[in-house]
Amino acid sequence: MATMTREVGGLIREWRRRRRLSQLDLASEAEISQRHLSFLESGRSRPSRDMLLHLAEQLEVPLRERNLLLVAAGFAPHYPQRDYQDPAMAAARAMVGRVLAAHEPFPALAVDRHWTMLDANRAVAPLLAGVAPWLLRPPVNVLRLALHPEGVAPRVVNAGEWRAHILERLRRQAEQTADTVLVALLAELRALPGAAPPRLDHAASAVAVPLRLRSDAGELSFISTTTVFGTPVDVTLSELAIETFLPADAATSEVLRRAATPAA
Repeated sequence: MATMTREVGGLIREWRRRRRLSQLDLASEAEISQRHLSFLESGRSRPSRDMLLHLAEQLEVPLRERNLLLVAAGFAPHYPQRDYQDPAMAAARAMVGRVLAAHEPFPALAVDRHWTMLDANRAVAPLLAGVAPWLLRPPVNVLRLALHPEGVAPRVVNAGEWRAHILERLRRQAEQTADTVLVALLAELRALPGAAPPRLDHAASAVAVPLRLRSDAGELSFISTTTVFGTPVDVTLSELAIETFLPADAATSEVLRRAATPAA
């Protein structure tokens, strides 16, 4: 038990440092004494199950890693974890499908924590014109698809700006989660050839980095948004996100609406 306690103490300390909090900061937020937190981190005290969950909540530890904290301390996992294709997830998959369909004629897709595409609506397909078939074979990683020279990247007008946006977003995610798969993906994408990131100097009126894409109908401009479940209690659902590409101008909106209208 002493070995397990020291291990979980080290994990608490790692998450605290990852969140750039001192022991005093975390102790204050968790409403416990700094001395007690110090004993937990050093292994001199054994954390209770409730205390671990409480500290994990203050540290915003992802549900998957909360389970690992519990197991390290000798407790059973608290949050269920099912594969997305598990029959028990049928209701969740149906709900995701309805959300994706509701965004049509605008492109939207669902991804897991590693940016693997789980589902997409019909409006996504036209955006993938000219993409190498091997990039579309499951499992499809949407960030690789976006930045690979055989993917969407050659059609992106503001390629350097978009590349910088994706890499910075992935860097923050890898740092916040300590996920080794994301760290490896970041290294892979950084090594891909591509336009050099420009100095990001947006106008004061800019609200987001646009995706400007060449198409047969002319240049399309999108603003991306991310939707996550507000109160997930399942590991898989907590890691699922819906990425939506909304038209950034009237011309793009008109092109998408025409493309979705059946020919008379």
